[in-house]
Amino acid sequence: MSTILPARSAAPAREWAALWGIWRRRLLIGLVVGYMAILILAPVAALFTGAFAQGLGAIFSALSDPDVLGAFWRTLLIAVIAVVFHAICGTALAWVLVRQRFPGRRIVNGLIDLPFAISPVVAGYMLLLLFGRQGTFGSVLDRLNIQVVFALPGMILATLFVTLPFMVRELMPVLQAFGIDQEQAAATLGASGWQIFRMVTFPALRHGFFYGLTLTFARALGEFGAVLVVSGGVQGRTETATVYVYRALEDRQYVGAYSAALVLGLLSLILVLGAERMRAKGE
Repeated sequence: MSTILPARSAAPAREWAALWGIWRRRLLIGLVVGYMAILILAPVAALFTGAFAQGLGAIFSALSDPDVLGAFWRTLLIAVIAVVFHAICGTALAWVLVRQRFPGRRIVNGLIDLPFAISPVVAGYMLLLLFGRQGTFGSVLDRLNIQVVFALPGMILATLFVTLPFMVRELMPVLQAFGIDQEQAAATLGASGWQIFRMVTFPALRHGFFYGLTLTFARALGEFGAVLVVSGGVQGRTETATVYVYRALEDRQYVGAYSAALVLGLLSLILVLGAERMRAKGE
């Protein structure tokens, strides 16, 4: 006579699997939080500590220095120019790459990401090779009495190069998802090309458009390597805010360096948070 043994309960195994799933989730969250704390929160805390080491008075005194004010003015001017340029040309480039087919389109599309792959220092050096006194166009510029490198035009070109991808890469997926049906319907009703873009296409792009502009502005504010190479970092003449921070650290003017870096960091944080809010609205 055979004996039937009771089946082993699977409850402990399920409880162990559920407990392991909970701890695995907590471990993953802890690693992510620790990663962010080390890379972002710790440097920001150090920045605040250094800026406020001598009190608010020292910060205001450092930020009111003419060199600092001039550096921030040049930074904002360059950033605004970059935003306006990419708002027009970046939007046109994204539209052409999505809506048109032409020889070399894939090459152009790939070259847009070049600023992500090339070091900004290398980009600045390339501008020196093109527009410096011994560069490709140096003799022509000399005859025209136009100075590009070690002057504001070169700084603008360097910033335009490093900020090129943001607007284009933000608008292309939106244009692809939007399609052409509504544009074709507006065209059949007699709308002109400008009317179609203003009344049909742009409303669908506006969240991506402003998100791209915000990222472009934030990137322009923080550009350092390319601008340093092409500007020479002449005190009071070709310094941007980031270049001033670099020089102030070299000169051991720590309060000024920390204060300017803190202002730049807060501006970038505000811009990034605003951009994320716009993206959330767009979704």
